[in-house]
Amino acid sequence: MAAEIVNPRSDSNTDSATDEPFDPAFALHRGGKMAVQSTVPIRDKDDLSLAYTPGVAKVCSAIAENPELVHDYTWKSQVVAVVTDGTAVLGLGDIGPEASLPVMEGKAILFKQFGGVDAVPIALATTDADEIVETVVRLAPSFGGVNLEDISAPRCFEIERKLQERLDIPVFHDDQHGTAVVTLAALRNAAKLSGRSLGELRAVISGAGAAGVAIAKFLLEAGLGDVAVADRKGIVSRDREDLTEVKRELAELTNKAGISGTLEAALAGADVFIGVSGGTVPEPAVASMAPGAFVFAMANPNPEVHPDVAHKYAAVVATGRSDYPNQINNVLAFPGIFAGALQVRASRITEGMKIAAANALADVVGDELAADYVIPSPFDERVAPAVTAAVAAAARAEGVARR
Repeated sequence: MAAEIVNPRSDSNTDSATDEPFDPAFALHRGGKMAVQSTVPIRDKDDLSLAYTPGVAKVCSAIAENPELVHDYTWKSQVVAVVTDGTAVLGLGDIGPEASLPVMEGKAILFKQFGGVDAVPIALATTDADEIVETVVRLAPSFGGVNLEDISAPRCFEIERKLQERLDIPVFHDDQHGTAVVTLAALRNAAKLSGRSLGELRAVISGAGAAGVAIAKFLLEAGLGDVAVADRKGIVSRDREDLTEVKRELAELTNKAGISGTLEAALAGADVFIGVSGGTVPEPAVASMAPGAFVFAMANPNPEVHPDVAHKYAAVVATGRSDYPNQINNVLAFPGIFAGALQVRASRITEGMKIAAANALADVVGDELAADYVIPSPFDERVAPAVTAAVAAAARAEGVARR
């Protein structure tokens, strides 16, 4: 069967080639979603001589003598590189750098819209981890931070680690840490609503990719009682001989209960389900969870547990979708995290800064806390300022701020 063809150039309400309704997504994306805009006027020769030659030479010479001035006299301190190789784009998988650009543009405009941070999409024509690292290191003088995006696991872990070792600016893989921050914020509020602490909870995570690994580590850092992580072959446990290096490390950190076998078996009596896999969890397994459980089924567009099913058994239900309450959306985290880090010219983003972001995000809900409101909306204007301030304060407290 031939793939449906949508004509992005059609000005009518239907596609002339297929007689199908025209998709408005193409109209919105035509010509891209971004543009570069000057912040200074160029009205006459005097403006030109200041913005470019000869005036610009004075600024260049000053920066050459004192490199720190680059933060004051260029956009470096307020711009982020959004870097991908196109290998793990949304739920589309490895679609390549060109096809990833609409997503990277989208990420960049979210930075601006929700955090006031300028961002530049950069799609690289290589999937080699060392080549990606070397390329980003060479691009780094132009940027105040690096947001790694849609790079497949396990290479994403290596790339982030190597860049953090070599650069003195924040390097943040949002698929890992942004997801983890928002998940922790929602889980804190869900626990608060039920009168429990994080330490009393046992969680099961479906998915041992970038998000699953990061969420597990981050929740344990924040004080979660226990967490087991499942991949396609079952629970990541010490008795398995087929684990990658990343999963072996995960097995050492997680699963204090020593559970082995299937995801379904691990869910029996569990307090929390977190889905970042795109699989499907049978209803009997959800029913076997502890009373008052939380189900965070975050796969898009089809959650691992449909909300209608989850609500039969869970006290709090969250998804990754915008058409249900409690959307776990990374845009709640990354704009404010980078805005806070750039504000104080942080050399890196620490665990403490991420925990501060999660706490600030949870606190935005405040007295409005309810089962269908454990996490604020991305359009809540309180979110970005709260996260920004908390991250900046944490950076200063942890000694990574440089102003």
